[in-house]
Amino acid sequence: MASMSFSLPKAALDQLKGFITLCRSKPEVLHNEELTFFSDYLLSMGATLPPKPAADQRPKEEQKSEHKAAAKDEEPDVEMEVESEESDVELDMDGVIGDPNPDEPHEMGDPTKKEMTDQEMENFDEKRSEAMQAFSEGEWDKAMGLFTEAIKLNPNSAAMFAKRGTCFLKLSPPAPRACVRDCSRAIELNPDNAAAYKFRGRANRLLGNFTEAAKDLSTACKIDFDEKADEWLKEVQPNAKKLAEHNRKKERKAAEKELKERQDRVRKAKEAREKAAKEQQDQEPDMGGMGGMGGMGGLGGLLNDPEMMAAFSDPEVAAAFKDISSNPANIMKYQGNPKVMALVTKMASKMGGMGGGMPGMGGMGGGMPGMGGGFPGMGGLGAMFGGMGGGAGAGAGAGSGASSTTPPAGAPKPPTSTDDLD
Repeated sequence: MASMSFSLPKAALDQLKGFITLCRSKPEVLHNEELTFFSDYLLSMGATLPPKPAADQRPKEEQKSEHKAAAKDEEPDVEMEVESEESDVELDMDGVIGDPNPDEPHEMGDPTKKEMTDQEMENFDEKRSEAMQAFSEGEWDKAMGLFTEAIKLNPNSAAMFAKRGTCFLKLSPPAPRACVRDCSRAIELNPDNAAAYKFRGRANRLLGNFTEAAKDLSTACKIDFDEKADEWLKEVQPNAKKLAEHNRKKERKAAEKELKERQDRVRKAKEAREKAAKEQQDQEPDMGGMGGMGGMGGLGGLLNDPEMMAAFSDPEVAAAFKDISSNPANIMKYQGNPKVMALVTKMASKMGGMGGGMPGMGGMGGGMPGMGGGFPGMGGLGAMFGGMGGGAGAGAGAGSGASSTTPPAGAPKPPTSTDDLD
């Protein structure tokens, strides 16, 4: 029977060695429920497992201390959860109780009611007196019911809402959300009600809303200074300042992020424009020696003609004009090329009466009969090529001194070098 062999990765071997070491030092670990599959395998191989550990017989005090230590170890998790809710700000949450009561709406009266009848006013005064009596005696539930009856009769009394809101905080357990609703309504009816700000601030403190609590308690002290309100304000100010600083950092980071994104957009737009300009430049025809166009003044406007630009986009025409610009005399080579000569004729017609000689053509006197009248306006075109070639016409200055204007009609024919042969 062939033997089967295989090798485990080093990391797996190290983990296995570590597990064996653990089993040797604490054999009771084999009775762990998660290792049932392994203990069953050992038993199937005839192994003997160590006995299960007996129930914890340690003294109760030792168990209790261990329980406290475990609970203390769990506290950081709770604190981390609170910190996460407060946007990673480390806050002192001592005294925050939340609101175990269901967040259910309660009687707020008819907000559209503006006036009371004489009988309603009488009933309201009676309920208010009874409610204040119960409030002074600390009968909070009874006082809440009487204040509610008074609110039904007069839903525009800020004092009744503020007093009932105070009763909500006196309950066991307190109902801070209901207090916030009543005090907010009281402030809507009377923005100068210091008691409403005071107890709404206290309710927000119990809910952990430190920023809102600090604002309400500070407002209450400004309207009517109260030692208790000032004491509560000092309790919430440290957390409120931490939150304010944290919010400033968040706003600053958001502004920096927005600025960076805007700069990136500007940079990308600039790069896109530069890329588009480069691509357009690469697509333009190679005009060779026509780099002298800058000094041609209004002549550069010739290339604004769409037909001419289309002709220059033809590689054959562009190469011909590059050749001509390097040596204007080379124009003779392209007399049989209709595309090149059509463009030459068009350029000559556009140049019209632009004067000037054809530098570089002076030494071609009698060798090219008919050259003088073969191309109307060629004098100006030759001058253009001379300028486009840079220094192409510099060595032919002698030829440029000849008159470039057409002799007037009827003038005697100037003598030529062949007259003495006749």
